[in-house]
Amino acid sequence: MDIIKAVQYYTNRIITDTSSMKVLLLDRETTPIISLVSTQTHLLSKEVYLVDRIENRQRDAMRHLKCVCFVRPTDASLQALRDELRSPKYGDYYVYFSNILKKSMVEMLAENDENEVVREVQEFFADFYAVTPCLFHIGLEPSTHPLFAEGHSWNPGALGRTVQGLSAVLLALKRRPNIRYERNSAMAQRLGRELDYLMEHESSLFGSTSGSPTQLVILDRKNDPVTPLLTHWTYHAMLHELIGINNGRIDLSHVPDIRPESKEVMLAQDQDSFFKQSQFLNFGDLGVSVKEFVDSYQSQSQSHHKIESISDMKRFVEAYPEFRKLSGNVSKHVTLIGELSRLVSQRHLLAVSELEQSLACNEQHGTDLRALRALIANPKIQPENKVRCVVLYALRYEQTQGNAVNELKQLLSSNGVDADMVSIIDVMLRYGGARERQSDIFQNENIFSRGKNIFKGLQGTENVYTQHTPALAIMLEDLVRGRQGLHWQERLPNLDPNARPPMLGNENGMFNQDIIVFVVGGVAMEEEMAVAKLNAKFVSQNVRVLLGGTSIHNSRTFMSELSTTFFP
Repeated sequence: MDIIKAVQYYTNRIITDTSSMKVLLLDRETTPIISLVSTQTHLLSKEVYLVDRIENRQRDAMRHLKCVCFVRPTDASLQALRDELRSPKYGDYYVYFSNILKKSMVEMLAENDENEVVREVQEFFADFYAVTPCLFHIGLEPSTHPLFAEGHSWNPGALGRTVQGLSAVLLALKRRPNIRYERNSAMAQRLGRELDYLMEHESSLFGSTSGSPTQLVILDRKNDPVTPLLTHWTYHAMLHELIGINNGRIDLSHVPDIRPESKEVMLAQDQDSFFKQSQFLNFGDLGVSVKEFVDSYQSQSQSHHKIESISDMKRFVEAYPEFRKLSGNVSKHVTLIGELSRLVSQRHLLAVSELEQSLACNEQHGTDLRALRALIANPKIQPENKVRCVVLYALRYEQTQGNAVNELKQLLSSNGVDADMVSIIDVMLRYGGARERQSDIFQNENIFSRGKNIFKGLQGTENVYTQHTPALAIMLEDLVRGRQGLHWQERLPNLDPNARPPMLGNENGMFNQDIIVFVVGGVAMEEEMAVAKLNAKFVSQNVRVLLGGTSIHNSRTFMSELSTTFFP
């Protein structure tokens, strides 16, 4: 279930099914879908002479070239395609849509193809963003597709886009899954029902699916609002939290003394061996890894300087493209890790993270409160980091008698934190507070779970900055091993009440099955690492897990999305 390979298969079909020199036209959304899994060099090797946007009407006419269009079946893209066909700039057109095409859309294309230049129309189901082999997202951004209408209900546009994206994932992987959802989430259930209706309505497409038994588990972010609020210390997660990753691209234009060619860099596992090997390394091990990477580059660089014969020169010319690629990757990662180090120091993130982890993992009200008061009073700590820690305190101690949430909000205000930022504390409680959550994520809601939490604390931990385990990781481990079967059957019911639970509550667990986990409200990078580790752990049991979400959040985007929504 490698989601990168699924999109690469479609990409290669799009650019190789049409022979000879060609132009590739993309729209606003398919451009990043393709750029995440392919490079300009690869496209050029397949005779793609030019890549452009279909909305760009300033393109030159080149009637001697063929044109391959890959667009989403949206009103905007269809209008751009209609305009293109009325005044074609290329000789032949091969049109590929990223999702299911309505009959009316095909008729519209035929009506506007007065010059009879369209040679082919196909559906290739790459209507989502494949980030790593086990991680994808739908790309819902508050500015274009706000997730919520009001409270815990779908914005219609976001629901439609999510159904389209998730159905494309299933079609790309050739799966027709059993659907399960979190019982307390109306949004998860609604998404499941809409997806199930589509699979029935388009049974000719989904009926041809094959492969291992597949479970689609739809979760709601509100049941674990803690994970996206934390500072994570692995490479991929730190880059997203501290700098920001937008569909594989990292903007470094704000970095002091940055070289012009490094103002924007790209991250992709299949194009960058160091990133593939290091994305889950913690910050301490990352320094050792990048030093070894630089040393390896230097040794190769010195060997290339010794050109004493024709054979040496030939060897250098053959290795030069790979050498240049290695040189670029070394420069990129040294720059990225240097910037991460600067930001960790500048924002005092070690102190912030230690308190975050304590609030997320340990029940020690008095100690946490004293540390939190000191953090808020510290002028060197960024306002958003102060607010994050108070949000974590409010979530953990919401039901503790004598909690100091109101006092801490006043303390934030008196220390110059903006009122809009302070208001996110109440928003978060209404979104993911105890009355909304289905799970006891803090293990403090009854005497039994509090005792379990105390013993967990006594066991100690190897690293105070990485104590937290996402609720999603615990759930998946239980499901795969068949632990607490009745609990999970109750919490994650089948959408089809007549469907038989998939080997839960017995010693077999969920071996020999594929599991797609989709999080309404977005996933966090820490959850990606948990899924990757679980895949490696259970590879011999033939368990494969794929993680997806409406978006990929860091703490800033998570709080920003909720701040624009009214939760009664």
